Amino acid sequence: MPTRDVSLQAGLCPLKSFGPRARLAARAVAALGLAALLLGLPSLGQAQTPKQVPYFAIQNARLVTVSGEVIERGTIVVANGLIEAIGTDVAIPPEAWVIDGQGLTVYPGLIDSLTTLGLQAAEGEGSEGGQQSQRQRRSRISRGPEDRPATTPWENAADKLNTGDQRLENWRKAGFTAAVTSPDKGTFPGQAALINLAGQRPNQMVVKTPVALRVNLMTPPGGFRGFPGSLMGVLAYIKQVFLDAEHYGQAWQIYEAAPRGLERPAYDRSLAPIHQAVENGWPVLIPATWAKEIQRALTLGETVKVNTLIYGVHQGYQAADALAAKNVPVLVSLKWPEKARDADPEAEEPLRVLRFRDRAPSTPAALHKAGVKFAFYSGGLTNPKTILKNARKAIEAGLPAEAALRAFTLSAAEIFGVSDRLGSLEVGKIANLTVTDGDLFAEKTKVKMVFIDGLKYEIREPSRPSEPPTVNLTGQWTLTIDSPRGSQEVTADLTMAEDGTLSGSLTGRRGTYDLTSGWVSSKKFSFTVTLTIGPRTIEATYTGTVEGNEMSGTLSMGRRSSDFTGTRPEDENQTVAGWN
Repeated sequence: MPTRDVSLQAGLCPLKSFGPRARLAARAVAALGLAALLLGLPSLGQAQTPKQVPYFAIQNARLVTVSGEVIERGTIVVANGLIEAIGTDVAIPPEAWVIDGQGLTVYPGLIDSLTTLGLQAAEGEGSEGGQQSQRQRRSRISRGPEDRPATTPWENAADKLNTGDQRLENWRKAGFTAAVTSPDKGTFPGQAALINLAGQRPNQMVVKTPVALRVNLMTPPGGFRGFPGSLMGVLAYIKQVFLDAEHYGQAWQIYEAAPRGLERPAYDRSLAPIHQAVENGWPVLIPATWAKEIQRALTLGETVKVNTLIYGVHQGYQAADALAAKNVPVLVSLKWPEKARDADPEAEEPLRVLRFRDRAPSTPAALHKAGVKFAFYSGGLTNPKTILKNARKAIEAGLPAEAALRAFTLSAAEIFGVSDRLGSLEVGKIANLTVTDGDLFAEKTKVKMVFIDGLKYEIREPSRPSEPPTVNLTGQWTLTIDSPRGSQEVTADLTMAEDGTLSGSLTGRRGTYDLTSGWVSSKKFSFTVTLTIGPRTIEATYTGTVEGNEMSGTLSMGRRSSDFTGTRPEDENQTVAGWN
């Protein structure tokens, strides 16, 4: 199965000059915009809708190229989805849509290096049918490696993309323009693809596929009743599969060299992509969090003879030298370890766990010092704004800001073999840009727009009342939702800033989700989370009012709405009179 290399520029000639046809195209676009304005039709370039213009120029902006020097006051020209020109003395074509970059900083588009963005949830997950299929899977207990439990390496993320995934827009709003997305269920869940986070059709999103083969060290359903039944069994199974894939490749090589008189080997859709991953040097993703697990992953990679790429790595501060010695790159999860929200507050924790949580953000600095190539990934965070917030913790723990930026851009592109088209501001690369009103890692910096394949997506803050808050929602709230299926309870852990901005998380039977936005004005509030329900992602917005330790309001999910009430412990009642 050959590696596919796909981009939106397929079938277009390289742009050498802005000739008459280009000018006609730009005039046609301008005419369409004028017609829309005169006729009262929706105009081009509404919030989170790309500007359908072939040429853009951002002038007088600070350009952080990553691969070269920072240009303090420069111009970047985007044409037909590519970076056409960049520098301090750049001629702007007359047909380009010019953006005043005064006070703006332009970065290469950020890359989230391991996600499930754009992928649908497991079929029917959360539904009655999904629960029945889960019971069926549990009943099919594997009796041996020949059953290939939890093994679907033929699955390719590029073939399962869903442009309606709400997370794509949420990640764009946080400055991300591309991501590595991969199936994540099973021991061999499938092949990862690097995608752009926008496109009218799924195939338009794919930049390159496959870019990696993912391996998980999880025990399939069945527990000790079935194979492999334990971590030791999983490791043995993985080694066996790679041995089988090696034998499979040798058998086919012998047969294809001289097939006459030889029995044809049987095709095996499990072994074929695994053999190809080894032969073609695809990165093979192996999970490891603790130092001993990192060493185990290094040993496993050497044993099965693959191009090892370790992900997780929170205790990398103790394994940086070992990683550097083996020249193995890693993906660092930015979901830093923290105490479980439902943990017993009175329970004592081991010192090693406390030290681990405290030192995990220092891992990127240790990797950088040791010369280990690394990139960042969201690691299951549901609010993409938390990704950069957690990256700031790594910077505070000693990681240089320029190294943090590289981990989101060029290093990620190099690890996954796309540095010839992404990761830096260079002429000829795909025009994926992140534009901010200040330093990317500054706490109050806002993403103003992103460009994906040369199309502009404006980032507009959700509207909120201007009246200052008179109540403080900080605390743990128990929310009771009156749904058509009966009452349901969720827990909201909320933190309110002085200006009324809400952050925190919501925990229910579907898991824990971070707030993507939220505000308090007077006694009114609103906050939003993005949920995964079956094959869809959907925004759930809670809006209401607060009186002391009680709240009430409406939960809106798409076209449906339900009433809810909420309470918190009496001793958490707080006012903000002292703030104003």
